[in-house]
Amino acid sequence: MLFGQKPTTLPSAAEALPGRAAPMPVGERHFVNGAALAGPYPAGSETVYFGMGCFWGAERLFWQINGVHVTAVGYQGGLTPNPTYEEVCSGRTGHAEVVMVVFRPEAVSLDSLLKCFWEEHDPTQGMRQGNDHGTQYRSAIYTTTPEQAEAVARSRATYQQALAAKGRGAITSEIVAVGPFYFAETYHQQYLAKNPNGYCGLKGTGVSCPVGIGVSAS
Repeated sequence: MLFGQKPTTLPSAAEALPGRAAPMPVGERHFVNGAALAGPYPAGSETVYFGMGCFWGAERLFWQINGVHVTAVGYQGGLTPNPTYEEVCSGRTGHAEVVMVVFRPEAVSLDSLLKCFWEEHDPTQGMRQGNDHGTQYRSAIYTTTPEQAEAVARSRATYQQALAAKGRGAITSEIVAVGPFYFAETYHQQYLAKNPNGYCGLKGTGVSCPVGIGVSAS
């Protein structure tokens, strides 16, 4: 990933890069499990998007969970249509690096995914994650249903209490309804499966999140 100081405020519409109409070319299949990245997805599956800083390590967390059908990395929460990685890194698109998680609710609960999200990074750091500074590294959850939004709000409140009990700060995660999702370039997809010794900047707070204990059988 790219290091160094990056903008820590989101651009206005006037400041955002123009982007392009054509979507990013992306491989058809998940490198690890062979599922179609862009669908079609199984009937009854749900999709949620998680931003946890660098998306390489975050994606690996979720593709390993039973009940997750497919994962992909991309850009969410910004203004520039079909941005490139370099454009996102500039801080002038407004996007966060995110992992798209398509899961089967009968096999894994959203609460279980949220437990992983909260525990495996630090959601109190604002526009950075560890040594990765910039708006693209902000903590975020983008929901696709009202029920997901309610579950996320409950888990956030629960985890905030747990963090406060350990003397940690306020959660800064952006939590909003989903907007346009743009697939990242093919070389980013399942990066750590292709490059096992690649960079992973994930580091949690060490504070357990008391949600997601019950997981449906797969």
